[in-house]
Amino acid sequence: MDRWKPPVELTKQEEFIMKRLNRVRTLFGFLRLNRHKLFDDAFQEQLEGMYRQTGAGDEPHAPAMLCMVLLLQGYVGTSDAEAVELAVMDRRWQMVLDCFDVDAPPFSQGALQGFRERMVAHEMDRVLLERTAAMVREGMVTKAEGQSLSKAVRVAVDSRPLVGAGRVEDTINLLGHAARSIVRVVSQITQLGEEEICRKAGIKLLLAPSIKAGLDLDWSDPRQKATGVQRVEQQVASLVRWVERNLDHVVESPLRPFLEAITTVRDQDLEKGKDGLRIREGVAKDRRISIEDDQMRHGRKSRSKRFDGYKEHIARDLDAPAILACAVTPANRPEEEGAAPIAEDIERQGLTLGELHIDRAYVNSPIVASLISRGGSVFSKPWGQRAIKPGLFSKSDFHIDLRAATITCPAGEVESFEPGETVHFDPEVCGACPLRANCTQAAAGKGRSVSVAEDEALQQKFRKLQRTSSGRAVLRSRVAVEHALAHIAARKGHRARYLGTRTNLFDLRRAAAIQNLEALYRVERQAA
Repeated sequence: MDRWKPPVELTKQEEFIMKRLNRVRTLFGFLRLNRHKLFDDAFQEQLEGMYRQTGAGDEPHAPAMLCMVLLLQGYVGTSDAEAVELAVMDRRWQMVLDCFDVDAPPFSQGALQGFRERMVAHEMDRVLLERTAAMVREGMVTKAEGQSLSKAVRVAVDSRPLVGAGRVEDTINLLGHAARSIVRVVSQITQLGEEEICRKAGIKLLLAPSIKAGLDLDWSDPRQKATGVQRVEQQVASLVRWVERNLDHVVESPLRPFLEAITTVRDQDLEKGKDGLRIREGVAKDRRISIEDDQMRHGRKSRSKRFDGYKEHIARDLDAPAILACAVTPANRPEEEGAAPIAEDIERQGLTLGELHIDRAYVNSPIVASLISRGGSVFSKPWGQRAIKPGLFSKSDFHIDLRAATITCPAGEVESFEPGETVHFDPEVCGACPLRANCTQAAAGKGRSVSVAEDEALQQKFRKLQRTSSGRAVLRSRVAVEHALAHIAARKGHRARYLGTRTNLFDLRRAAAIQNLEALYRVERQAA
């Protein structure tokens, strides 16, 4: 395949455009001047490795050019279709892509989508991010300084919620959505009308504009609601049986995701009651919430803030303004699960973690224990020790001796403990204690209880840092990753562009790569 080799020197036309890029959309100018550095022969060879070398099929577009299109698309925030039009209509795009005065688009929407899928399949989005991070680190230091800088990195990790692109629905609408999708696909396969399929399959509820309109119930009446759930389940089951009877396994394969979705929703949301199936009380673990995106989940950023979708995690180098690695996890997974893939990506770059600055939610990650065992440093804001009510003793008023594994209350009573357990003081001693009114409001016959964290030693270290000015300055280093996340949120928005964990990871890595390129532009401008 032809390798992308755009010229390095500016033409008069490009010089005119570059003068217009001093304040607005300045990254266009930076990419034009540095595209030969970003897409050098070694990186282009990696991109070309995503394609078969059999010679079969149409000649592909130059992979480096399509990779540049993806960067421009993420920078401007456009769809695939609009990116095709901008390559024809926008002179800034034409300058960066080296396609002035074209009679036809230099790439198609299908080619761009196919290239993105290849990037995801071959992990080249990770390679792109790593390349931009390396360029930032190399641009900040001399060669000698770079050798010492590359031995260990100081990294801050944080996350933000990302609302999923799929539609979130309740149990009845989930079943109806999956059933309607099955009918639509069957209609395309068999050339039968959707209305005819619904009648033959015994799911007449889908003939209405919506499944709840077809039920036409008073939803405030529990009996009618229960009857409605049973009708929906019976008709959906009838549809499934009809598909299994009338379609063979080969034809049935496009329907498999929707059939599996119906099984999942039944298992997680319905249970048998005295009068038949009913909505299960409570929320099932790892509950599916969308037919369009089966990986979206309910999540919480705090007790009062709930969201549906994913969590985006990034690792920011604290010695260079570069994002080194990213991860995306479903919203219901704890933050600590995002730390492991990030650490793996950092080590894959030939870097080692020297310092890790994290939010409290990451403290339980195995990466933290592993780093401490290797002699590295971990910094985090400690968990609070506030009293349950004002005027009562807090946990900080108790002396915890980790070596002796004892805890002493303000009155001098001593109890032993094991890390990770709750210590209960002797009720008789607490009942006669003159400080009881200032210590606990427990009922008579019960003593004060204090929880000792499993990582109490690490929490005590964090609290010591928080008590000194120099320690608080160290903890404030993590602000850099919060700013980086804010920039990503401003670029990408709070709603996902794609469906699924992996494709949203691609989008996050692309946004991080663009942010690294903007940081490199600022570094070079300050050095000039």
